Amino acid sequence: MGHREIVGLPKAHLHLHFTGSMRHGTLLDLAARDGISLPDSLVTDWPPELSAADEKGWFRFQRLYDVARSVLRTPDDVRRLVLEAAEDDVADGGRWMEIQVDPSGYAARFGGITAFTDLVLDCVRDATRRTGLGIAVVIAANRTRHPLDARTLARLASQYAGRGVVGFGLSNDERRGSTDDFAGAFRIAERAGLLLAPHAGELRGPDHIRQVLDALGPQRLGHGVRCAEDPDLLDRVVQAGIALEVCPVSNVALGVYSDLTSVPLPELLTAGATVALGADDPLLFGSRLAGQYATMRAAHDLTDSDLARLARMSFEASRAPAGVKAAALADIDAWLAAPVA
Repeated sequence: MGHREIVGLPKAHLHLHFTGSMRHGTLLDLAARDGISLPDSLVTDWPPELSAADEKGWFRFQRLYDVARSVLRTPDDVRRLVLEAAEDDVADGGRWMEIQVDPSGYAARFGGITAFTDLVLDCVRDATRRTGLGIAVVIAANRTRHPLDARTLARLASQYAGRGVVGFGLSNDERRGSTDDFAGAFRIAERAGLLLAPHAGELRGPDHIRQVLDALGPQRLGHGVRCAEDPDLLDRVVQAGIALEVCPVSNVALGVYSDLTSVPLPELLTAGATVALGADDPLLFGSRLAGQYATMRAAHDLTDSDLARLARMSFEASRAPAGVKAAALADIDAWLAAPVA
């Protein structure tokens, strides 16, 4: 029995980091322009061999991310990154994207966190005009920085609520910092009506997911995949309607799972979890949005109905406007109803 083409399936992309969305070719172009020396793992040995099973492994991953960020020198570089990320999602069947950014990582070069946020939102509007892809921004704090920095970013995100920013997150090494200390930042974002989407359940397991649920009150979890290890926790997540932004290729690359067949997507789906597949950082993992669907289809023998269900859930968990959701859901139904080539 044949399969329908994955790129024709409408999708919403809910877990994509800003610098990590960069095309590999763009990284090489910008580095060459400014004489920036890149490590071999970002040039000849790309995509890099990564594992974050220990703190040294995460440090290597973060170093490569920081090197990649350093090639963004001008507003036009930022504009190029956002446009190309949009083009790549459209090529993969994307209809809606929520791109996650920590403005403090770019503030020194671009005139502060507010100026950089203004720039990103202008680039987002431009990319939407040019590609037709709906795009929104999730502002994310860094859990390796002081919780007061997170409050500053939550206030920034709140100022832009309804003006292109739809959510607030918390990223970087899940093993660092104290989750409870970030609760104040999440209450600021919550009061502004922002979606709360912290990372959890990637490098740490069920106990930390519980802590995040209790302290931060999320509507979505960045990753969250490891709640499959605890049936009671998984049931709590399902009952609360908390969506999981699952990034299979990233999970394997960072050593969370040994291989793609070990990513517990079937267990999550059987339990009734809302799952949205995401690419996380294509620049470092070498796989974009459609690749997540393709690898899960192959690893778990998913049917086209399974893929359509995943695509529907990606829109249902998104902050896409009602019209975008309705059109996408209708087109997902049409994709599934069409004959197999």
